[in-house]
Amino acid sequence: MSTVHDWINNPLDVVVGLFAQRNSIPDWEKKVVEYFKDKLKLNDSHTWVPSLNDVPLHYLKPNSLVKFRCMVQDMFDPEFFMSVYEIEDPASNSTQVKCGKYKDVTECGVDFNSRNTVTSERQTFYCVPVPGESQRVLSLTARHCYAGTSQAKLVPSTSYIPNRQKRSYEEDDEMDTQPQQMNDVNKGSQSSVESQGNVEPKRQETQAPSQNSSPSHCTSSLDLNFPLPGEKGPACLVKVYEDWDRFKVNDVLEVYGILSVDPALSGVVDEKEVSSLIDPTEGMETVEEQRVHCPPASLVPRLHMLHAQPLVHNNPLLPSDLSSVLVELASVRAELLTFLTHVLMGDSLAAEYLIFHLISNVYSRRDVLPLGKFTLNLSGCPHGSPYSEHLFKVIQQLVPSSYRLSMSLHNMNKQSMVPRKDYTANRLVSGTLQLAKNTSLFLDETQLEQGQLDTTGVRNIAALGNLISWQKVDYDFNYHQMEFPCNINVLIASEGRSLLPSDCQVHLRPILNPPNLEEYLSAVLVAQVPSQLNKYRIYLSVARALEYTISEEITKAVEEDFVDMRKDDPQSISADDLHRLLVVARLFSLSHGQCTLSRDGWVKAKQLEDLRISRTQQQKRINGNEP
Repeated sequence: MSTVHDWINNPLDVVVGLFAQRNSIPDWEKKVVEYFKDKLKLNDSHTWVPSLNDVPLHYLKPNSLVKFRCMVQDMFDPEFFMSVYEIEDPASNSTQVKCGKYKDVTECGVDFNSRNTVTSERQTFYCVPVPGESQRVLSLTARHCYAGTSQAKLVPSTSYIPNRQKRSYEEDDEMDTQPQQMNDVNKGSQSSVESQGNVEPKRQETQAPSQNSSPSHCTSSLDLNFPLPGEKGPACLVKVYEDWDRFKVNDVLEVYGILSVDPALSGVVDEKEVSSLIDPTEGMETVEEQRVHCPPASLVPRLHMLHAQPLVHNNPLLPSDLSSVLVELASVRAELLTFLTHVLMGDSLAAEYLIFHLISNVYSRRDVLPLGKFTLNLSGCPHGSPYSEHLFKVIQQLVPSSYRLSMSLHNMNKQSMVPRKDYTANRLVSGTLQLAKNTSLFLDETQLEQGQLDTTGVRNIAALGNLISWQKVDYDFNYHQMEFPCNINVLIASEGRSLLPSDCQVHLRPILNPPNLEEYLSAVLVAQVPSQLNKYRIYLSVARALEYTISEEITKAVEEDFVDMRKDDPQSISADDLHRLLVVARLFSLSHGQCTLSRDGWVKAKQLEDLRISRTQQQKRINGNEP
């Protein structure tokens, strides 16, 4: 009977063992996948599997079972490999049939003329960490996965110890000198979050430099193609052997597979070496394509997929049993409303709508119309003030994935937001808007200054408008554009009404006027104990995932109410107004843990909308020049 360490540390032994029984087990390949699926289900044994997200690559054993929480950034063309091959042993003058599955490199002495050779096909996904994922999520996931297990105390692999070229973080120095204390470092990062509340822990270095390359080679020659600027973490080539059609670009997955960092994969790294290996008459890959599709394994490891599951969310705090959480939703909502009211300087109406925004979700699409989206324009944010940045830091603490896009003239004109196809390198070059579902995108329009938008800037503004209105991004494939649907929560912070479209505008009306805004907001966030912040995080994830229905009785009552509202003045409310009112009523109900609309919920939603519209109209009269 195999132990946990057998199938985690040496998964290829399991594969070879079942391959040896292929004559008696015709579907041995399915048995391999079923074996690991069954093992991962037993007694939370998946928590024993090391994660590429949390453990530096040089601490992981080659050919061991690892997991990777990631987003599919690109899909390369399928590749052929020898799933079964025969080798010759000159010493014994005998032959052996070998399994080539879940490997990148075959053994020496392959008989290419053997009748036993079987050529198969596999797909390659280029995967990156979930863009904008909070450091808190990384720390919590690491703690949940490794606390109390022997896997928590990892030591560097003796068969793969790359030379360290660069130090980015203090924790990494400690890991090299005291690898057995790596788990304590993880816990230290978590305690930092818990003690300060508003400070993101430092991301541990999870990629190792190439053995044979210089730092400049790692940073300039190889673009890891992360969607967001400044992102760090491991990129990975995931080899998929079956049912790859069920995965799509931008899917968020948790992949379990066999880690491959064979030095032979790192041999082709520069143009001279590629040129010496390529015969132009054979029509092989270009230099650029070879560099992208075969990067050094020490920087971009290979992961041979045994099992993968799409992630509905990436909130590690969410329990499997939600019954206890549902009971407390209403009380947690009241506490969160108070907290956000303080953050918004006493504006409880804006806090209500901010909760609606944070739990909004595209739950369906009717033709081209995405249902459930709720882009919020929070106007009244002072221009050039640090307030919007601090507001984002609060939101960053509440959601698993987020990104703040400063809409400065420089960013609008220079930043690549729309992914594009590079046909020379045969890859999808990522852009800022290639984000995973349920990412919170904070557009800071208070940073926009006077100036001229160039062609890129106009294109970026149009892309943001399409994202907000239709929840889609048109990727640039040079000769045509391809629609990629998305599900991204967009919040626009602006001084006046945003130049971008939105589903709802709430003008901020502060009651408090703290002398030092930065100190005030930091104090508000720090005052929330870690357990309370965790309640908010769980609440938002649960409320977003709740199913919602409207009974026929309430539907009829809403229709009658709509007719009554239009009796005296048909122009007072339009079909668009009714749609927004229904969205607000839905979010109001879900925010209270109610999965259906009640008469009371409908009335309160109308009251909130009346207050919001009245405030917006007052602000227009005050400004005089607002549209």
